[in-house]
Amino acid sequence: MERLNHKWAGEEHSTQLLQAQAHIWNHIFSFINSMTLKSAIELGIPDIIKKHGRPITLSELTSALPIHPTKIPSVYRLMRILVHSGIFAKKKLTKLDEEEGYILTDASQLLLKDHPFSITPFVMAMLNPIVTKPWHYMNTWFQNNDPAAFNTAYGMTFWDYSTQEPSLANFFNDAMASDTRLVTSVLLKECKGVFEGLKSLVDVGGGTGTMAKAIVDAFPEIDCTVLDLPHVVADLQGSKNLKYAGGDMFEAVPPADAIILKWILHDWSDEDSVKILERCKEAITSNKKKGKVIIIDMNVENQKGDHESIETQLFFDTLMMMMTTGKERNEKEWAQLFSDAGFSDYKITPILGLRSLIEVYP
Repeated sequence: MERLNHKWAGEEHSTQLLQAQAHIWNHIFSFINSMTLKSAIELGIPDIIKKHGRPITLSELTSALPIHPTKIPSVYRLMRILVHSGIFAKKKLTKLDEEEGYILTDASQLLLKDHPFSITPFVMAMLNPIVTKPWHYMNTWFQNNDPAAFNTAYGMTFWDYSTQEPSLANFFNDAMASDTRLVTSVLLKECKGVFEGLKSLVDVGGGTGTMAKAIVDAFPEIDCTVLDLPHVVADLQGSKNLKYAGGDMFEAVPPADAIILKWILHDWSDEDSVKILERCKEAITSNKKKGKVIIIDMNVENQKGDHESIETQLFFDTLMMMMTTGKERNEKEWAQLFSDAGFSDYKITPILGLRSLIEVYP
């Protein structure tokens, strides 16, 4: 009996050992999901499938792809992993036919070039070699006093590099604009009341004005100002109730009933975030008024998300650690920021998927 128990204990140990190895392998090769996704976009696979109008067979897909003939056998292998990761799916051509074809999923719908909320620019930005290089300096960064691994890789901050390298600024702005289109659509549909009654609004760090344009279209009575660095807004033209202002959010924010900070504070340290919030408080309390600050950012560790959602939030926090001085914050950390900046109250509404709508009051 003792021998039998020992035997099973040995088999159990071997199983655990092999499972542990597979677990580590999956971590090693997680980047393959990212790179096959990037390749699918660059090859135009989502748009080819959509244009086909029905499930597309492997032979039909390979015929439509701009690839070398020697690579035809590899298309099946590429599509196999993309189906496994949920980017595409397979469906029978007819109820009576056993042959299958590839179709789009909800995820790959968002990769179409003509989709109004396409996240392709964000995918391509995050997987650009400029952005992926700092990850190779993570260990070095942990052993020096650089504020971010981006500084270790390039000898300057992400923001300074973007002013010197137009390609980084361009694809970063495109990525932020694509994300803003999606978020603003949900925001105006599910949280329209947050803007009701406002006469003026400033979108701090609003880039080329993607969010501001959507807001003034939905609320023509609101005068909206986009505040960003002078070189970002220099050539942008406003309209009747939309204007652009070049400036520095650390120095001053134009007075308004409300200030929007969409994906801004997670880029900055607590100290810098408090400075930004202090400028915002000055802006919404000028002329003895009491407005509000509208923040769109993550509220992590809320224990309500599924495993994948929590993992994505942790990915973003680590991304901030590598690229900037910022971080993703939990409610306790948000409350501390607001208190340090002189605000008296806040409300968090978890209605934007991985992110939340946070309203802060003086």
